[in-house]
Amino acid sequence: MSEDRIISSTEQKQDKTWDLTLRPQSLSDYIGQEQIKANLDIVLAAAKNRKEPLDHVLLFGPPGLGKTTLAHIIAKEMNAGIKVTTGPAITKAGDLAALITNLQEGDVLFIDEIHRLPKVIEEILYPAMEDFALDIILGKGPSAQVLRLDLPKFTIIGATTRYNLLSSPLRDRFGVTFRLDFYNPEELHSIIKRSSDILTTQIREEAIVEIAGRSRGTPRIANRILKRVRDYAQVKGDGHVSLDIAQSALELLDIDKYGLDKLDRRLLEVLIKNFSGGPVGLNTLAAALQEEAGTIEEIVEPYLMQLGLLARTTKGRIATDRAYQYLGLELPTDSKLF
Repeated sequence: MSEDRIISSTEQKQDKTWDLTLRPQSLSDYIGQEQIKANLDIVLAAAKNRKEPLDHVLLFGPPGLGKTTLAHIIAKEMNAGIKVTTGPAITKAGDLAALITNLQEGDVLFIDEIHRLPKVIEEILYPAMEDFALDIILGKGPSAQVLRLDLPKFTIIGATTRYNLLSSPLRDRFGVTFRLDFYNPEELHSIIKRSSDILTTQIREEAIVEIAGRSRGTPRIANRILKRVRDYAQVKGDGHVSLDIAQSALELLDIDKYGLDKLDRRLLEVLIKNFSGGPVGLNTLAAALQEEAGTIEEIVEPYLMQLGLLARTTKGRIATDRAYQYLGLELPTDSKLF
């Protein structure tokens, strides 16, 4: 999948240069996920009252919904330091030992893509999470010895888009688990308004509504679109974002009123025209699209299913009646019951 796909919910290089500016710094500034915030308020207050580190926290859900932001907010609310890494970056025991032994009492270790931790690292992590101890094996064979290092009490915050890929023993060691859901248009409206104020961008109310409706329920996409629309307004207009400017920019970006782009439409067209609407297996569909199966499953399909354009069945992917209507195609005579 092209790295320049505007509505991709995965983090892109350009996001990192300005995302820190837009990222909320406290739980009160964090918009949306109200039930998670209410639960976190209690958990954080209880931990601070007991003067103990927070239980290990697992955050999961589609990319771009604020898992990393929430991890930084948790650390800040606990007045704790935070170290950030990813599952694929920890390839050997020494990498994990270097990270954990440098933590101070109460610190947070944030592991993004925790489902991609190597199995051997995961097993070393268990005693660190449960007993705050790290077992290091010195030597090999019969003469090998196990050295146990006592660790300060710390909190691991894991984030994943693939909850099902986490092993049961690892999941069980998290005391707090939250699932982040897609945002509704009102929440995205508030996020876009806040971001436009930070970026000192003058934007009309109807333009905010337009951008929110095309942001696929994802704050990262909303902020990315806002930035591109702001650029368009500066070059093609007077810098003010009106509804006309927003619509023209979104048309140029090839994002329709449902938040779908060329790849989304191509998937539906291939499914219907090449495979008679399905059912078709994921790998077959990915090969036809010349995209990775993981990209299709994790990035493209969730939003299509949310809109009711695609259904996953035990036999494969199926285009719903709504997909035919969206593409302006005639429904088959043996129309699916979707």
